[in-house]
Amino acid sequence: MSHIDLQNDFPGIRGPMAYRPETSVPLNALAEVLLRGKNSLSRGDRELIATFVSSLNDCHFCQQIHGGYARHYMECDMGLIDAVKSDFVASDISAKMKMLLWIAASVQKGGKNVTQGHINAAKSVGATDLEIHDTVLIAAAFCMFNRYVDGLATWAPESRDYYIERAKHRADEAYVSHGPVNK
Repeated sequence: MSHIDLQNDFPGIRGPMAYRPETSVPLNALAEVLLRGKNSLSRGDRELIATFVSSLNDCHFCQQIHGGYARHYMECDMGLIDAVKSDFVASDISAKMKMLLWIAASVQKGGKNVTQGHINAAKSVGATDLEIHDTVLIAAAFCMFNRYVDGLATWAPESRDYYIERAKHRADEAYVSHGPVNK
């Protein structure tokens, strides 16, 4: 049960967004730009960053729903998503994604943990300034989203199948297309 009466029974971030729809507009707009906007990183890559940061923050809803989206866009199985969450360095992803996840993990600990060494390492494997910028902002935004979800103790379905099915049906819809309960 949520810490406050959200006056709805939507899971995860959807509950507080429906409770306070005027705040959902800018939050969904930010998610839309970061996760679906024009970028040389694929939607799957960006959803994977969101999933990874959410797993570091132990946010069940966000890591599961964005993991479902990453799986859908990357056309992979959940084994890869789980491998990234448990040991991204040993996982079967590109060197560039490993460096970007290293940056994301540093942001999750605190922005000042990102060093010029992180940036240089990411650039040495082909990361662009925009990709680095967006990785930092995705990581920072998901720390906020995760804290929003867990700070209100929203409920989340336990079944992984719920998230996989939801991602399959909602992946082509924009975060901003259907109002506060879209996310």
